[in-house]
Amino acid sequence: MLHSLKSRKLALIAGVSLAVTAAMTLGAHAQDTVKIGFSQSLTGFLSPNGKQALLGQEIWADRVNKAGGLLGKKVELKYYDDKSQGSEVPGIYTKLIDVDKVDLVVSGYASNQIAPAMPVVMSKKKTFISLFGLDINDKFKYDKYFSIIPTGQDTKGSFTQGWFDVAMQQSPKPQTIALTFADAEFSQNACEGARATAKKLNLKIVYDKAYPPPPKTTDFAPIVRAIKAENPDLVMICSYPLDSIGLVLAAHEVDLKPKMMGGAMVGLQATPFKDKLKGKLNGIVNYETWVPDKKQMYEGAEAFYKEYQSRAGAAGVDPLGYYLGGWGYAQMQVLEAGIKGAKSFDDAKIAEYLKKATVQTVVGPIKFGAKGEWADSRMMQVQYHSLTDAANLETWRGMSYQTVVDPPSLATGKLIYPYEKAMK
Repeated sequence: MLHSLKSRKLALIAGVSLAVTAAMTLGAHAQDTVKIGFSQSLTGFLSPNGKQALLGQEIWADRVNKAGGLLGKKVELKYYDDKSQGSEVPGIYTKLIDVDKVDLVVSGYASNQIAPAMPVVMSKKKTFISLFGLDINDKFKYDKYFSIIPTGQDTKGSFTQGWFDVAMQQSPKPQTIALTFADAEFSQNACEGARATAKKLNLKIVYDKAYPPPPKTTDFAPIVRAIKAENPDLVMICSYPLDSIGLVLAAHEVDLKPKMMGGAMVGLQATPFKDKLKGKLNGIVNYETWVPDKKQMYEGAEAFYKEYQSRAGAAGVDPLGYYLGGWGYAQMQVLEAGIKGAKSFDDAKIAEYLKKATVQTVVGPIKFGAKGEWADSRMMQVQYHSLTDAANLETWRGMSYQTVVDPPSLATGKLIYPYEKAMK
């Protein structure tokens, strides 16, 4: 009986000891790791861009960890698929912060996913570095918000300002414009900026209508026929990937030939969408944020894209990563700079450092203005040309099919005008 009691006591002590050791081990692991949380669109209509952004983020984490981590801590990325649905986002960030106990957060890709996260991150007083959100902070005015998109401080206008600048240099000058846009956060904001610019230039707006984004709209021919009936000189399109493709195909179907077309069409920058359209892209003038021109090979860019492209096949993502891969990496470079500059993981200290810093990234130097937007715009407009249906990955890899027409400091050639001439 005495032996039995002693055995139980020893077993109890051993159990407590193991539990304490396990708790200490877990605690030590937590102390040695910094967890960064975010949502990302890994399924749904935003996933082609969301997945390439994620690979960029993962390449950053691997690079940092190989170099010893951040302030001596190993980086761990914690993320969930928001399914391209903004309604999923608030719950994800609540879980990341309250349940997963992440140390820091950043945004996933796109305005529609960033805006729903803002009330949560603001309530938790987290520094928030967003990825390709258009003028999100105009509404929230949050002092710890930083935007990774090269729009400058005139966020709504900058997506299309260069497009108008190039159009108004033509002779004779265009007189009329049609505006069509998806009824969604980004498209509404971009077209609001375009509308304001058109009015400043005294362009007559002959068509100005929103359409429900896919899957609610699948047939774009009626929209394009209505635009064609107004015979505008210019057609400004503010769209997301699936509607961008639908509108280009419909324009060819109904033989729409304005003098210039494009503007703020998301999706045309990504390799899979270019592959769907190929020669039908000819003549379109549309925004870009980075192209593989020698003027834009900033420090680390060549090495990053080499690494990205070597991993893209296994990851099942855009094979080049020019649109969101580099920007996902740059988003994390900015967070890294904030942590190192502040010498802390404290959100307030990181935010204070970033407000004053100029951060060197693979997409160029980034300095923030008053609302957390870039101090200066670096948006571009490119024109597609000389494409046939034989276009392939090697075509998209270079610059032979696209010309940067604005801004002048990054231009690689002149606009082919009108649109019909460049279609050939």
